[in-house]
Amino acid sequence: MANENVLTVSALSQYINQKFERDPHLQKIRVVGEVSNYRYRANSHQYFALKEDKYVINAIVFKQKFAQIKFQLEEGMRVIVSARVGVYPGAGRYQLYVDAIEPDGIGSLYLALEQLKEKMRKAGYFDRPKKAIPAFPKKIAVITSPSGAVIRDIMTTVKRRFPLAQIIVFPARVQGQEAIKDLMEAFDQVKAHQNEIDVVILARGGGSIEDLWCFNDEELAHRILDCSLPVISSIGHETDTTIADLVADLRAATPTAAAELAVPVLTDLYTKVDQARQRLLYAFSQTLKAKRDYLQRLSSSYTLSQPQRIYQAYDQTLDYLKAKLASQANAYFKEKHYLQAGMTARLIQMQPSHRIELAKEQLSSYKWQLNKAINSVQGDKEKLLQNLMGLLDAYSPLKIMDRGYAIVSRDDQIINDARLLKMEDPLKIRMRHGVVYSRVESVDSKIEEE
Repeated sequence: MANENVLTVSALSQYINQKFERDPHLQKIRVVGEVSNYRYRANSHQYFALKEDKYVINAIVFKQKFAQIKFQLEEGMRVIVSARVGVYPGAGRYQLYVDAIEPDGIGSLYLALEQLKEKMRKAGYFDRPKKAIPAFPKKIAVITSPSGAVIRDIMTTVKRRFPLAQIIVFPARVQGQEAIKDLMEAFDQVKAHQNEIDVVILARGGGSIEDLWCFNDEELAHRILDCSLPVISSIGHETDTTIADLVADLRAATPTAAAELAVPVLTDLYTKVDQARQRLLYAFSQTLKAKRDYLQRLSSSYTLSQPQRIYQAYDQTLDYLKAKLASQANAYFKEKHYLQAGMTARLIQMQPSHRIELAKEQLSSYKWQLNKAINSVQGDKEKLLQNLMGLLDAYSPLKIMDRGYAIVSRDDQIINDARLLKMEDPLKIRMRHGVVYSRVESVDSKIEEE
């Protein structure tokens, strides 16, 4: 009996699972909550949890269902999920099997569009330089539905404004998921004929965001960016803005406006050409008149009436330059002549014969100066000798002796005082014409005192 009340784990899990599946309130419910524990897995099922305060419910989105979600799921995003509640037998826990997800408070398409805009803005696709629209296109490629008011409006506008342009329609569906493939194939065809086309118009009439969603495709945006031709985009109404509008080279509010931006008005061109022709004729006439007036002034100028006056000033300048040249030449040659004379004189002075002659002249001058000096010295010496001889003769004892004086000496000693003698001293008396030897007989020293 005890064993009859015991259930296996698998049996209990299957029983609980059947309870969930049989409850009609749990088969299709909408639950709002905050995305938690979400990590994107490429090409796989996606797992996350919905939480509110302390309550948490696990959820799974199979990859087929996840591919249909139009926006990127993010951690912390508040969403509303459409799901059924079931049990995962392998873990024995209940979870949500999600069929669809939409943002809480904002449309999923709008959110997906904003997320794609932000992604492409960060990548710099919206800031790329725009290609200029040609002023006079010959061939215009129009990518749109081949039927409907859009293509008729574009063709009517182009034919009315600029009938010289040719329109080439590249048909494509402009609504629905299959439209993306048609639009990209149309751009591939344009690329194959790009040498024959001048500008591309991508157009569609108005509609809801779901109707215009094919123009928000990222791959289509890259086709537009890679197009070598300028692209004019006209999708929906003026208030509708798609990714195609943002990456195009020019955006028009309506398809008719796109055609107007693509081509000029031929009648306006005729008017502009006529106005330009009138301005050109007027400018030409004014220029011709100015040239005639200038020719008239030249004809009446002294240059043509008296041509010799043209070169009179040059003749005067030439005379002045010739005189200046002659003066400078004379000064130059005179300077060189003086320089040559000085160098010649220096060369002559440096010759040995000249130096010998100069030395001879200098030697003769020295001889003359020497003889003159000798004669002068000799004359001075003779005069001095005469003076000294005169003095010597004047002071000579012989002269004194001629006047009756004598020189008395004793033993070769001159006696000039009688008191130096005594009796019998031999004396030598020198007088005129001879010497007398005698002896002292007496000395009388009183005679001088008297």
